[in-house]
Amino acid sequence: MTMKLLNTYIDHTLLKATATPNDIISLCKEAEQYNFFSVCVNSSYVALAKTQLTDSQVKICAVIGFPLGAMSTEAKVAEAKSALNDGADEIDMVINIGYLKGKDFDGVWKDIEAVKECMPNAILKVILETCYLEELEIIKASELAIQSGADFIKTSTGFGSGGATIHDIKLIQSIAKDSSIKIKASGGIKDAKTALAYINLGVERLGTSSGIAIVTGNSSNSNY
Repeated sequence: MTMKLLNTYIDHTLLKATATPNDIISLCKEAEQYNFFSVCVNSSYVALAKTQLTDSQVKICAVIGFPLGAMSTEAKVAEAKSALNDGADEIDMVINIGYLKGKDFDGVWKDIEAVKECMPNAILKVILETCYLEELEIIKASELAIQSGADFIKTSTGFGSGGATIHDIKLIQSIAKDSSIKIKASGGIKDAKTALAYINLGVERLGTSSGIAIVTGNSSNSNY
C-alpha cells in the first residue's frame, strides 16, 4: 500500500495537556506536508488550526468531553458548538462511560444525540473507550452510537489503560455491519504494520500521533 493511500486514513493527533500553540502549528504543517486526512486537537486549539489550514485540504477534528466523558451533556454541546464555530469539520466525543457501566442507557443515548443534533451536517465520532468496557458493554455502546445518529464509532481516547485491539474492532463491526456507521481505530497505532492490519479489517479512519512514522515506515514511541 502506498504512502499516498495510507495517509488518507490518518487523523494526525496531538491532545496532550502540555501541547503549546507552537506544537499545534507544527502539527498542522506536518499534516499538510504528508496530506493527512485531518488534524485532531483539543477544542481550544481549533481556531489556531483553522488559521494554519485555511487554504488546505486537511480537515480539523476537535475532541469533546475529553478524555473522561463525564461532564454534563450541556457542557459537551456547548463545547461542540464552540469548536464548530471556530472551524471544526468533525467532532470526536467521549461517551459517558459511567452511565454506560451503570446501565443508564437512556443517559448515554441522549448525551450522544444532543451533540449530534447541534451538528447535523458535520461528522460525529463517538469514543467508547473500549479498554474500560466488557464485551457486552462494547456491544451496547455501539448500538447506542448507531441509534443516536453518530457517523463513526471510535475505540479509544489514547489516554485510557489501553487502545484499539483487533478483537474490539471485530466486535464493533459485528454490531455495525447492518448500518452505515464507520469505525475509527485509535490508541497504540504506532507503525505501518499495525495501521494496515486495521485498514485491512475495514476501518475507515486511524487516530494516531505517529502518522509520520507510519507513512515513512518507521516506528514511534508515542502513547497515542
